[in-house]
Amino acid sequence: MDKSAALQAFEDRERSMITDHIRTYGVHLTYVSADGGCDCCRELGDAAPEPGGDTLADLLGGPEALPPRLDQPFCYSTGLYGVGHPELVVLGLPQDVSMALLNAAAHQVTGHHQDLVPGQLVPHLELKVLVEEMPNPGMVLFSANDYYRRPFFDSVPAYQLTWADRLGRFPWDEGHDGGPWEQPRPGTYRA
Repeated sequence: MDKSAALQAFEDRERSMITDHIRTYGVHLTYVSADGGCDCCRELGDAAPEPGGDTLADLLGGPEALPPRLDQPFCYSTGLYGVGHPELVVLGLPQDVSMALLNAAAHQVTGHHQDLVPGQLVPHLELKVLVEEMPNPGMVLFSANDYYRRPFFDSVPAYQLTWADRLGRFPWDEGHDGGPWEQPRPGTYRA
């Protein structure tokens, strides 16, 4: 099987799995580890396309116009855009915590029909989590944009869910304890 046929088969299987997760759970979640790898990129290996690449830098005015790459884990949803809501992103948490947080927040939208809005604390969570608008989702939500067939410059919209530490302090508060990874401000990073 040539690379293009293998890549097409992988993409078809991935799309089917995402659709099944959205139908079953309301969203599909993509977790990207601190080394920048997600499960699909690890499975594809060398056949994985470079997201953006030189084309992205060229479109934005050269490599110096790009924000730095994220060097911590993050997780995001696919499926909320299909019900008219921005996708959700959370940074700097382990996979199980990221997924539990995003599932709970997404359920507010899909199960309780409560849209989240920037500046709001996500209701019904033990942890204080603030909803913030994300100005550059096309540089982060590769799988969601691929699923909805959206180019990075016309990306699905997204909100970053910024979490407070155990003492209720957000990243901009003095003494915030973000653990091994700090949460960068929305728009200051790319995947």
